[in-house]
Order: sequence, then structure tokens, then C-alpha cells
Amino acid sequence: MMMKHPPSSLPITRRRACLALLAAAGSAGAANPPAPQVEASAQQVRFGRLERWVAQPSRFVDARHVEVWLPPGHDGRRPHAVLYMHDGQMLFDAATTWNRQAWQVDQVAAPLIASGALRDFIVVGIWNNGQLRGSEYYPQGFLDHLQPAELREGLVREGLGGRPRADDYLRFLVEELKPAIDARYATEPGRDSTFLMGSSMGGLISLYGLCRHPEHFGGAACLSTHWIGGSERRAAFPDAALAWLERHLPAPQRVRLYMDRGTVELDGRYAEDQARVDALLAAKGYRAPAFQSLVFEGALHDERSWTARLDRPLRLLLGSTA
Repeated sequence: MMMKHPPSSLPITRRRACLALLAAAGSAGAANPPAPQVEASAQQVRFGRLERWVAQPSRFVDARHVEVWLPPGHDGRRPHAVLYMHDGQMLFDAATTWNRQAWQVDQVAAPLIASGALRDFIVVGIWNNGQLRGSEYYPQGFLDHLQPAELREGLVREGLGGRPRADDYLRFLVEELKPAIDARYATEPGRDSTFLMGSSMGGLISLYGLCRHPEHFGGAACLSTHWIGGSERRAAFPDAALAWLERHLPAPQRVRLYMDRGTVELDGRYAEDQARVDALLAAKGYRAPAFQSLVFEGALHDERSWTARLDRPLRLLLGSTA
């Protein structure tokens, strides 16, 4: 049965009920995950508030915490866009992170929202899975093009914990987490209001997610994307990435894409391969303003560097005129 109005134009309570029914219909035949256990986050923010979904369960990946940032003035009545960010334990509070650095997302985003430079949005920060981070973030489609076979098998055995998990991680996002977020919060659930962002291997999985699920995500931001395979460049890894992307990039008119890199230490080793990716994107028709690839002289591969330029990807994905 067709709905007379899209869910976003219904009153919030009715819209949430509709979204819950749609989510249930989409997972018919499978066990529905339990309602999230939500509490105040142990991370502290200066602007807005954080809710933590504790050990969010999944049929596809191991349970992990999810941090949901609600900007100042959020009252659950006005629909917001949603930005899904990887490495959720690194996004807000440097006092809680392993390296005493954080993206400080609230401190960058809140003033831009208040000024009208960005549309209303919430952030969903999905914690990485520690030792299995590489397994969940390395695009498993790349493996089909990774040669020689000994390199591919060694990566799976030693680097990916015995098997790739990126496709399952994305299924967790699109089949479980996104429906649950849309059911609990006032969101604009369509693809043009749903985005991905990450850095390093989080940049890889953000681009991969956009390519694999363009029906769910309207854009991605990939900071300091880790093309090279390890701490030193191995050409086989970017070669495999380019071969897969050549076949699977979404139509440029459908998406917004931001990419960047620094020039110091690890980020300095991305120059050759980011240029190759930029050339492929240009050949596929990716153009400004919906596509940007920037270089930040002197920038390192760390959260402080990503914080310093976070306004750029936010403006591209969520700018009020985007």
C-alpha cells in the first residue's frame, strides 16, 4: 500500500511508528534485535548531549557501543539529517581516548549549525571493534583484485582475523542500526540526508559503504584514506582498490564525496595513490562542488589534524545550501 505522504512529512510520533513497521517488515523472517539500552555517555561534550547505546547487539557483527550526538536545542520534533561516523570512541572526548586526542565533533559542528552554515543533523558514532577493526573496515571487494594470492591469503589470515567482515559491518549499519536510529530519533531517513565519514581505514570503509549502498547513503567523507596497505606503501593494495572502484563507483550526480590527505609522515605516503584515485574520479565525471579532494600541508595522521579541517567535509555533506 502506498503512503499518501513520505514519512518525514508525518507527525513525529506517527512517522516513528511507520519507520518501526517498515524496519520490521524489512527483517521479516529474522530475529529482531532488542530495543537499545540507552544511557548518558561516559564521553563529555561541550555542546549538545551524548547518548550511548550500550553494547548494541547485531546478527552480523560483534556488539559494540554507539554514541549518538544530539546538537544544542534538539527536542525530537524537527527532523535532522544523520552522519554515521566510524571509530566512535575517538570522536568527542580526548580524556577517554587511547592517545588523548579526539575529533571534538561537537565543538566544530555546533557553532556551524547555530550560524546556519550547516543543516540540522545528528552524529551516530559507531565504536570500532579493537582487534577486528581492520577486518571490518578493509573493503572485502578489494580482495578479489589483490594479487598475488599469497599476499591476499596472508592479509586475510594475519590482518583480517581469519576472514573479511566489511560487508557484514555495512549490513549492521543499513539493516539494523539505521532503522533503529530512524525509529528512535526525529530524522530525515532518505539517502540525501544520510552520510558516512571516517579517517584512515575509516576513510576506506566510508567510500566502500557509499559504493555498496548508494540507495542508503547520499555522500561520504574520507579523510587521510589509507590506500597503501600498511605503514609502508605496497602498490598491490592501491592497485586492487582502483580496480574495484573502476567498476563500482556510483554515478557522480547521485552523491557528494569529500577526500583529503596531509603531507607529513603516514599521510605523506598517500600522495601517489590519492592522485590516482582523483584521476579515476575525474574520468568518471566527479566534479566540484559535489566532489572535493584537498591537500593540507603539514597535516599529520591524527585526530588533531582531522579536527582542524573537519569543517570542510561537514560543509560539503551538510552545508545549508548543499
